This record gives sequence, structure tokens and C-alpha cells, in this order.
Amino acid sequence: MNPQSKDHALPPVKNTIELPTKPLNSKEWDKLKEDFKGKVNFESWISSQMAHCHSSVDVAKSLLAWVAAKNNGIVGYDLLVKYLHLSVFHKQTSEVIDVYEIMKARYKNLEPGAYTLLIRGLIHSDRWREALLLLEDIKKVMTPSRKNYNDCIQGALLHQDVNIAWNLYQELLAHDLIPMLETLKAFFDFGKDIKEDDYSNKLLDILLYLRNNHLYPGESFAHSIKTWFESVPGQQWKGQFTTIQKSGQCSACGKNIESINLSPEEYDFLKGKIMRDVIDGGDQYKKTTPWELKRFKNFVKSCPPFDIVIDGLNVAKMFPKARESQVLLQLVSQLAKQNLRLLVLGRKHMLKKSPRWRKDEMEMVREQASCFFADNISEDDPFLLYATLHSGNHCKFVTKDLMRDHKACLSDAKTQHLFFKWQQGHQLAIKNKFPGSGITFQHILSYDTVVQTTGDSWHIPYDEDLVERYSYEVPTKWLCLHRKT
Repeated sequence: MNPQSKDHALPPVKNTIELPTKPLNSKEWDKLKEDFKGKVNFESWISSQMAHCHSSVDVAKSLLAWVAAKNNGIVGYDLLVKYLHLSVFHKQTSEVIDVYEIMKARYKNLEPGAYTLLIRGLIHSDRWREALLLLEDIKKVMTPSRKNYNDCIQGALLHQDVNIAWNLYQELLAHDLIPMLETLKAFFDFGKDIKEDDYSNKLLDILLYLRNNHLYPGESFAHSIKTWFESVPGQQWKGQFTTIQKSGQCSACGKNIESINLSPEEYDFLKGKIMRDVIDGGDQYKKTTPWELKRFKNFVKSCPPFDIVIDGLNVAKMFPKARESQVLLQLVSQLAKQNLRLLVLGRKHMLKKSPRWRKDEMEMVREQASCFFADNISEDDPFLLYATLHSGNHCKFVTKDLMRDHKACLSDAKTQHLFFKWQQGHQLAIKNKFPGSGITFQHILSYDTVVQTTGDSWHIPYDEDLVERYSYEVPTKWLCLHRKT
């Protein structure tokens, strides 16, 4: 969407000229070019600056007219794309169509940036179906982006063609793309005026998609969901924005939210799947030799179950200003005081004396915890997962990693959901930014922060607008929906 971003990395120009705020005539453009002291191409530089600063379309049009007059009526591709960018930004649909006609006549194929801009510009016009043809052109060379699909879906809904929108959504999912939340919100906004059960079921499927993929709607999307539920005739849904108590009870309706703990059956099922699909079969571990994995498995089997498994290198690098071995020692000493059985996973280079890894500190780590140091090229994650799962459901692990790769190795939604749930309930995330006064961990909740339903109620965690949260944190605000009885 930002064709100017490549050019924006141009070296800063001394005595930079002011960008014009009104259209210039040919002489004024000649004068501006004369005053320009940069070493780069003036037309390219000025058009990049105009795109970056969202100059008015009229000013950009006068630049194009000046360039065309000097070049037998021809404006280059690069300049056209930047003009297109401004036309789309300012929603000047007639200008978008003009550029589209020029490009269609002159170029057989475009690059993805231009296709993306044309699609976004055309969906607001009565020629919106041509955006779908451009989507087909993209498909000939690559998978369209989720933004491309979002624009086409929004265009179809804008023009009341819900079947096309729904087919595009199914196609997007078939490509294993995660839809943009605004795409999903658009279906709910459109649904307020549709009273068909078939469409209602599709929206409930979207909520289950959010559940299965652990996606959290934003605040405005949560409002759209609430409005849609309350608009369903004869159902008497009532929505409230609320929080969940520490006990896992909804403050609005009093229902209990699903527990974060896995049942023994779920745990055994997940453990078997991870051991099979991720540790023994995951291709991202080709760096880890089968011999080393075997050596590690034998090591774990020879030890009593651990209480906490620590990704040593990952944790040690969490505080860049502190010495790595010092950070690791502080964490291990703090946990060892609680009489916990610890396993530290590391790499062999951590044992070599260096300014970042002091030998005496590493010796003290080894006195307080079992340690396994893998080859320097190995992946840490399979070791971390294996040791934690092998030790049993009580065992927690410490790492900053989110382990998204492993979720991708797990074949079905059920296993992915259990993996995420297990991770939420077992990962100890370090909260503080400085190791000085002791290391503190993010509190592990007793309930599962995920979209859930009992049939006559829905509970949907959502992200508040403008409230930042860390990747290891989950939303604290919920939408509670229940049927009035």
C-alpha cells in the first residue's frame, strides 16, 4: 500500500525544497527543479515526498501534466503508481479509474503494489466488479494478500453482493490466510439488516473461527458483534461489556469461564501429538541431529520430573544491559530457593569463558539446577517442549518465545487449541524490564481467555482500543452475551 516506502529511504537532500501546496504551471515546475540540489532524480524524489506527505491530488496532477508535456505525453510507471496512491488515499475514484484505463492500455501485467492500489480504489465505484478481475490477475502469479481479499469482500458487501463476499472469504481461508479483523467485522455490520438463519449461522462460524485461532476482536468489532446479536429478531440477546473475576466467574452473568487446566485425557492426547508431530516429525528441527535428541531424551529419562524448565539462552538475553550469565544465575537462584527441581537448557558456547558468560557464575547455575548444553546449531524448542511434557502436567517452562511455529506443525484445530491452552497455563513470562530487584512473572490465570459459548450465552474477550498489551498477555475486557429468559 506504500509504493513510496522504497524511495523514502533516499539520502536526505540538502537545502530541501518546500513541497508545493497548490498546482504549479510548467514554468513553476521548471524553477522548482532548478532549485533542487539533490543528486537523485527530481521527478522521482518529489513524487515520493508528495505520496509520503499525502499532498493534494490537484498538485500531483500538475506534476504529471508537466512531466507528460516534456515526454511526448508519456508518464512513467513509477510516477503513475505514486499518483494512484494519492488518488486512493484521498478517495478520488474518478482519478483512480483514469489511471486504471491508462495502465490497462499500456501494461500487460502490473506489480502487486499497483494491483493492490487499483483494487482498493475501484471497490468504491460502480466498476467494483473489475477489482475481482484484478484479483484473478494476481492469482495467476501469486496468492493474493489478505488485504486484497479484505478490499474485495468490503466492495462486495458495499454493493450488497453477499454471496461473492462469502465465497471470497472461503477462498481466503482455503489459502491458509488469517483474515483481517476488519473483514470479519464487515460481515457483522452487514448482518444487522439480514434476518436469515443461514447468514446467522455463518456469523456464528466466524466466532468459532476466532476461538479456534485464538484471535481477539478489537473494541469496535466487539460493539458490532453486540449490535448484531441484539438485532436478531425473537432471540432476545442482551450484551454487556464486563470483566472476569479471579475465580473465573463472569462479573455480568455469573457463569464460569472455561478452566485453563487440561483434563488428564486432554493432556495425554496433546503430549502424544506434540511428541509425534513436533519433536519427532517437525521439519524445523533439521538442525538438531537425531543423535543429540536421543542423548537428550536419555538424559531427561534419567532425572526425576522437573518443576520448571528454563530456556537458558533466551532468558539470559532478556536484559541486554546485564551480563547473560548473571541474569541466568539470578533467575535460577531465585527459583531454587523455593525448592523447585529445575532444568536449564543451553548451548555449549555458554560454558566457554567470555565477558558475557562468566565461568564462576555458570558453575553456580550448575550447582542449583540440572543442565543440558546442546550443540550451538541446535534448536532449543524441541528440548524445552519434550522436557516440560515428559515431566508431567505440573511442570512449567520459562521462555520469551511464543512458539507459533509448533502450532503450525499441529494438524487440526482441536490440537492447536489444546496447545495454546497448555501454553497459556504453563508458560512463565518474565514481566520486569530490569533484573535488579528480583525477577517477577506474569500471573497465570485460572481461566481460558478465548471466545466461548454454552448455546444460550457467549463470552468474547476483546482488545480495548489504544490499550497496548504484551504478546504474552491476554485481553482483560470481555463481551458477555446471554439470552433474556
